[in-house]
Amino acid sequence: MVEEPTRKGALLDLVLTNKEGLVEDVKVGGRLGCSDHEMVEFRILRGGSRAISRIKTLDFRRANFALFNELLGGIPWARAFEGRGVQECWSLFKRHFLHAQERCIPLRKKSSKGGKRPAWMNKELLAEIRWKRKVHGMWKEGQNTWEEYRNVVRACRDATRKAKAHLELKLARDVKNNKKGFFSYISSKWKTRDNVGHC
Repeated sequence: MVEEPTRKGALLDLVLTNKEGLVEDVKVGGRLGCSDHEMVEFRILRGGSRAISRIKTLDFRRANFALFNELLGGIPWARAFEGRGVQECWSLFKRHFLHAQERCIPLRKKSSKGGKRPAWMNKELLAEIRWKRKVHGMWKEGQNTWEEYRNVVRACRDATRKAKAHLELKLARDVKNNKKGFFSYISSKWKTRDNVGHC
């Protein structure tokens, strides 16, 4: 959907949204400092009008690669490609490949890594974090002193460090019996991947 802020009948800018009714009250504001550009103001609706991501990805863990190999291996490719151009051969192969993929590899909802709870998070620590947030709200309203809130923050920080250290020690001790959990935790700590192209 495109919302068009206008002034005196002239098109000024575009606000693009991926769902109808997500943006409203689009209008032109004043200038920002000494800039000759003008600001565009709009309101983003939340709640029921919020856009929901429904991205799905291939679930290779539940894929049937034996059937996939059988479907593609049973096609006489030399005879199928005979007398065809490069583009026709590619289209034919792509059609068969996607058909086999649809039959053999199921789809699953794409989960964001940031939405998952950390492996070291337990019920006790979660309760402490909620209590810290509650005390912060009480401090903002003047019901608690800064020292009381600071003590709660320090206690929560210490509990978080202990939970992380306890999990890492447990994973290190059981690495022979639980290699998957160990390397899964290690890979979750990677911040970036080194992808250097070769000339």
